[in-house]
Amino acid sequence: MELTSPIERTDLESRPKLRKKYTGFLELISELNSRDLPVSIIDNLNKEIDSLNLVLDGDKQFSRQLGRKKHAILKILEKELKLVPRNYYRNQWMIMGMTIFGVPMGVVLGTALDNMGFLGIGIPIGMAIGLGVGSGMDEKARKEGRQLKVTQDF
Repeated sequence: MELTSPIERTDLESRPKLRKKYTGFLELISELNSRDLPVSIIDNLNKEIDSLNLVLDGDKQFSRQLGRKKHAILKILEKELKLVPRNYYRNQWMIMGMTIFGVPMGVVLGTALDNMGFLGIGIPIGMAIGLGVGSGMDEKARKEGRQLKVTQDF
């Protein structure tokens, strides 16, 4: 069973940003069609694609709906099959590194030196830690074949 094809859009020629976004969505669908997905997952993904197909070409909501549907499809894949786009874990862990490691390190450093101006030094350190952890997880997902050949851009 294959995924439903998104309908051809005629107004994309005059809107380059939307065309790029839509091309990314088509690449995601193409990548998923090349994989062997369970029928239940395909049904869920087809519902998302069908609801996007209902949006009219000239509608201002199309760009927003396109991003939402791509996000929903990626969320289903991540939750059910552990399939993730490129740099998924890197992006997640970069934020967590800044908040979980960076801010507390900055507070400790600022308190120890009795100058809270050093609070900002911990954030890039935490970001570097998060990038390292996330990149390692992305590499592991790639080796296990759980990484999609698309990026998560909205």
